[in-house]
Amino acid sequence: MTRSELVQRLASLHPHLMQRDAEAIVSTLFETIGDALAEGNRVELRGFGMFSAKQRSARIGRNPRTGESVPVDEKAVPFFKTGKQLRERLNGSEAGS
Repeated sequence: MTRSELVQRLASLHPHLMQRDAEAIVSTLFETIGDALAEGNRVELRGFGMFSAKQRSARIGRNPRTGESVPVDEKAVPFFKTGKQLRERLNGSEAGS
């Protein structure tokens, strides 16, 4: 599902919302999650999952084209861990059973 499909779905499920309001809601949600991660916080959506940032150490990588060793700087990468209810739903079990 793409961002625009998500906005369309939200607008269709809630007819009182205009398309631009649905877009604003989705944008605000994504921006808020991104801002929290950038500040070093985690975002937990019960039953869905948890977003966090993990720190990757600096290392020596390899250029796949030339085979040459190249330094890779330390960096933060986004991480998502699924919640129990989402895992159960994906695996065919009813949540809470």
